[in-house]
Amino acid sequence: MKFALSLGTAVHARRSAVSLLAVLMLAACGGGKAEMPAGEVAARVNGEPVSATQIAGVLQMQRGIRPDQAEVVGKQALERLIDQHLAAQKAQEQKLDQDPKVVQQIEFARREVMARAYVEKVGNGVDKPTPEAVKQYYDEKPALFKERRIYNIQELAIEARPDQVDTLRSELARAPNLNAFVEYLKANSIRFAANQAVRPAEQLPLNMLDAFAKLKDGQAALIPTPTGAQVILLAGSRLEPVDEARARPAIEQYLIADAKRKRVEADLKALRAAAKIEYTSHPAEGAASASAMPAASAASGAK
Repeated sequence: MKFALSLGTAVHARRSAVSLLAVLMLAACGGGKAEMPAGEVAARVNGEPVSATQIAGVLQMQRGIRPDQAEVVGKQALERLIDQHLAAQKAQEQKLDQDPKVVQQIEFARREVMARAYVEKVGNGVDKPTPEAVKQYYDEKPALFKERRIYNIQELAIEARPDQVDTLRSELARAPNLNAFVEYLKANSIRFAANQAVRPAEQLPLNMLDAFAKLKDGQAALIPTPTGAQVILLAGSRLEPVDEARARPAIEQYLIADAKRKRVEADLKALRAAAKIEYTSHPAEGAASASAMPAASAASGAK
C-alpha cells in the first residue's frame, strides 16, 4: 500500500474564474503590450494574443491531470481563456474597468498576486531536512507512524452556545451510549448533524491526533468548536504501522513546508515591526461604512 501524508499543511491558492478574469483585465489595463514570440501565441482574440503561458497557468490550477488528458484539458483551457479575453475586452469597451467596484476588485487581485509571489519568494531556498531531523520527527509522532491506526469513527457536529459546552460534556459522560446522547440532544432541541467515516491517522487534525490515540474502542470525546462542539465516538480501530523508510518522503515534505511557514511568519513579523500601521476604525465599522456608500450614492443621485 502506498502511504502518503497530508499532515494538514496543504495550502491551496484561490482558483476562481473571477480572479483570473480580474487579472486579465488588469493586464489589459496595464499599458503597453510586449510582443510575444510566434511559438508562444496559442490564439488571437480580436488581435489580442492568448499565450501558451496563460494556458499553463490555468492547467496548474487543476490537480490530478493524467498525461493522456493533457491535450483535451489544454484545449478546454484555451477555450475558457478565449471566452475570458472576449468578456474582458467587452468590459473594457463599456468602460467597466473604470467602475469603482471593478477597480477595487482589480486592485485586490493585483495585491493578492503580488503578496503571494513575495511569500513564495521568501519561502524558497529552505534546506532539505537532515536524516536526523526526519528520524526525530518520526520518533516524536508514534500515533502517525509506529502506532498508526485506522479509525472507524462516528461524529456529531453540534450547534451550541459556548455556555452549553460543559453541560454537553457532562451529558455525554453520563449517557450509556451514543444513541442515548442523541436522544438527549433531540429532547432539548439542540441541532446536530451525524456522520460516519473511516480515517487513517494522517487524515486527522494533528492537534487532535494524540487525543484519538488515547481513545479505546467504544469511547467518545467532545471537542469544542467555533460553532458548538464535535462529539467523536471511536467505533473501532486497527493497527497499521508505517516504518521510517516509507514515511520519510512525507516527513521531508512536511518539514520543508513547516520551515517555509515559519520563515514567512518571521518575515511578516519583521515587516510589521518596521512598518507604520495605524488603525483608524473598528474593522466592522469600516466594512459597514464601505457597504453603505453605494446605497448612499444611489440615493443622492435620485434626488
